[in-house]
Amino acid sequence: MNTIDLIVFFIYIGGIALFGGSFFKKNRTSSAYTVGNKDIPSWVVTMSIFATFVSSISYLALPGNAFQSNWNALVFSLSLPIATLIAVKYFVPLYRKINSPSAYTFMEQRFGPWARIYVSICYLLTQLMRIGTILYLLALTLNAITGWDIATIIVFTGLIVVVYSMLGGITAVLWTDAIQGIILIVGALVCIGFMCYNMPEGPMQIFSIAADNDKFGLGSFELDLSKPTFWVVLIYGVFINLQNFGIDQNYVQRYMVLKSDKEAQRSALIGGLIYLPISALFLFIGTALFAYYNSAEVLPDALQDISKADRVFPYFIVNALPSGVTGLMIASIFAAGMSTISTSFNSSATVFLTDYYNKYFKQDASDKQRMKVLYTSSLIISIIGIGIGIAMINVKSALDAWWKLSSIFSGGMLGLFLLGIFTKTKYVKGAIIGMISGVLVILWLTFSETIFGKDSIGASFHTYLTIVFGTIAIFLVGFLVSMLMQPKKQSS
Repeated sequence: MNTIDLIVFFIYIGGIALFGGSFFKKNRTSSAYTVGNKDIPSWVVTMSIFATFVSSISYLALPGNAFQSNWNALVFSLSLPIATLIAVKYFVPLYRKINSPSAYTFMEQRFGPWARIYVSICYLLTQLMRIGTILYLLALTLNAITGWDIATIIVFTGLIVVVYSMLGGITAVLWTDAIQGIILIVGALVCIGFMCYNMPEGPMQIFSIAADNDKFGLGSFELDLSKPTFWVVLIYGVFINLQNFGIDQNYVQRYMVLKSDKEAQRSALIGGLIYLPISALFLFIGTALFAYYNSAEVLPDALQDISKADRVFPYFIVNALPSGVTGLMIASIFAAGMSTISTSFNSSATVFLTDYYNKYFKQDASDKQRMKVLYTSSLIISIIGIGIGIAMINVKSALDAWWKLSSIFSGGMLGLFLLGIFTKTKYVKGAIIGMISGVLVILWLTFSETIFGKDSIGASFHTYLTIVFGTIAIFLVGFLVSMLMQPKKQSS
C-alpha cells in the first residue's frame, strides 16, 4: 500500500470511529443503548440488516468461489425470499408484540426459564466464536495485503469497533453499518467497472469466457444428498436464513428499533432481499477475475493453484487497482468485518443485560446500573473475542472444535423456536425431549464420519443438511411427544 492508500484507509477508520462516537449524547439510557430512541430512519435499519448479513468472509469468499468453480453459492441467496417472507409474516410481529429487547424472552413464555437460558447461552457462545473468527480472518486478509502483524490488526480492529459501539450504542451501530454497507457496494462496483474497462475485447469478453468455461452454472440439479447440489444448497439456505432473520438477536434487535410493525417488516424484507443482487455482484467479481486473468493479465505462479482462489481478489486489489482505489477497497473489506463485529458486541451485551442481569441478579436496578452492565459486558465480550482471534493464529484446531460444537448447539435453537411459534403445545417435557433429540441428530451427522467411517449412513449426507435434519427432528419429536404424552384435561 502506498501513501495515498494508507491515507484513504485511515481517514475511513478514523471517520467511522468519530461518527459512531458522536451519538454518545443520544445514548444515555439502557433503552437507547439497546433499541434506540425510535428516531432512526427505516432506510438506515434496512441497510444495517444487509450489512450485518455481509461479513468480510463473504466479501472475499464469494469471488473466490466463482473464480474457482461457478455460481452455486447464489442458490443460497435464492432462498432468501422464502426465509424472509416467513420471518416477516410470523416472527417480526411476534417480537414487536412481546416488546422485549431480547429475542429469547419468547422462549421463557412458551417453555419456561430453561429454554431461555439454553438459547441465550447458545447465542452468546456462537457470537464469541463469530467475533474471534471474523477478527482473525480479517487480520489474515489484511496481513496478506499490507504485511501488517496479524495480532496487531486483531487488537486494533477490536478496540476501534468496541469504542464506537460502546459510546454510541445501537444508534451508532446502525448508522455505521449503513455507511459500511454502502461503501462495500461502491467498492464492488468500482472493481467490476475497472475490469470491464480493461478487458482487451471489451466488457462482453467476460461473458464469452465465462460461458465457455461454464462459470454461470448453479450446480447440479440431481437429487444427491451427499453433494452441494442446487436442491441441497437451497434447502440449507432456507433453514440458515430463517435462523438468521427469525431468531438471531442481531436481527431481532433491529426489528425493535423502528416505530411501527410495518416499518420493521419492510426493513426486514428489503434488508434481506438486497443481499440477493449484491451476492450476484460479488460472484460476478469472481467470474470477471477469471476472465481478466485469462486475457488481460496473468496471475503469478504462486496463485495458479486453483485451491488458492480466495487470494486472487486481494491480489487484484493490491496489484491492479489505481492508488486510492486500493485504499477504498481495503476499507470496504474492513467495513464488512467491522459492521458484523459491532453488531455482535451490542447484541451480546443486550442479551446479558436482559436475559441474565435484569432477571437473576438485580431486577430493580437503576438505569445507571444497567448502563454500567452494558458497558462492562461489551468490554468483556470484546476482550474475549480479541483473545479468541489471537488464539486462532496458532491454535486453530482446538478452536475449530469449539466452533463446531457451538454450531451444533445453535442448530437446536431454530427447531425450538419453530415448535413454540407453530404449535400450541405447552408441554415442557415434549419440548425438552424434542430439543435433546435434535441435538443428538446434529451430533450424529457431525461426527458420524469420524467415529463410524466414510461408509456410515450419517457420512452419506452433505454437512449442509445437518441443521436441516436437526431442526426437523426437534420440531417433529417435540410436537409428537407433546401430542401423545401431554396429560388430557379432566372434563368437569
